[in-house]
Amino acid sequence: MIGAGAWGTALADLLARSGNDVALWAREDDVVASVNAVHRNRFLQDHAIHEGVRAFADPLEAVRDARVAIFVTPSHALRAVARIVKPALARDTVIVVASKGLEENSLLLMSDVATDELGSPPLVALSGPTFAAEVAAGQPTAVVAASIDEETALVAQRIFSGSNLRPYTHDDVIGVEIGGALKNVMAVATGIADGLGLGYNARAALITRGLAEMTRLGIALGGKPATFAGLAGLGDLVLTCTGGLSRNRAVGVAVGKGASLESALAGRETVAEGVMTTRSARALAAREGVEMPIVDAVHAVLFDGEPAKDAMRALMSRGLRAEAD
Repeated sequence: MIGAGAWGTALADLLARSGNDVALWAREDDVVASVNAVHRNRFLQDHAIHEGVRAFADPLEAVRDARVAIFVTPSHALRAVARIVKPALARDTVIVVASKGLEENSLLLMSDVATDELGSPPLVALSGPTFAAEVAAGQPTAVVAASIDEETALVAQRIFSGSNLRPYTHDDVIGVEIGGALKNVMAVATGIADGLGLGYNARAALITRGLAEMTRLGIALGGKPATFAGLAGLGDLVLTCTGGLSRNRAVGVAVGKGASLESALAGRETVAEGVMTTRSARALAAREGVEMPIVDAVHAVLFDGEPAKDAMRALMSRGLRAEAD
């Protein structure tokens, strides 16, 4: 498990409880010490970690001889970490990318970043509606394991399957990853609306029209429309836009209430991927010629200094059109 944030730790704990020998790489020395000594991680502090999880400070040592290497780093760190661990990975090691986002400069999906650095290993994108704390607490959760190779997807499905985690296979890696990345931007948008006190009607409209934007971009990149009606699309979108555990929604709420982006992010140890993905999504939409007014509005509020009320008003005053594209 390459990355010891809340999600990586929850997955490591789940896999260890299923009888797997799990090596967890953490960048922070105190996390390594705490996991090994008292089976706790401050990023998932309310949950004990199974004793079958061993933490490592050296990423090469953590991945050596691994049958499966699961990347759960922030999106901006994936390339550098993949490059570091490549020498210790076997050619047939199954790579699972559980990071969600777009690389800022290249605008690549996370699976493409991993392929760039690792060659063409058996690769799966893992996504879906998941809060780490609920997975760690044993709450029922469903995810998607997407791969262009059916057997590789089935391997991941078998590994992650348990009494409280139900993985479904999928062949649309592009659609699954776009859904996982863009839902964070929409969560910031709904958070801003909630912070402004705009009500449930506005939230429902943003979720629904946000799904339309995600679908348009996904199709332009080669994804399948039906993917966005599934777990990695609508499922993850609804969870992140409405759940109280959503970091991205929380940032949006703070900004909607008048906080600057800097103050909304201050003091947070965990990454709100939607902030960085807003820049990348806007650039990717421009490159593909895809209209994404909600993404544009979030970008204007976060990075261009536009008041949140004005951005929401601008969305409501756009030219009238049919709902279907």
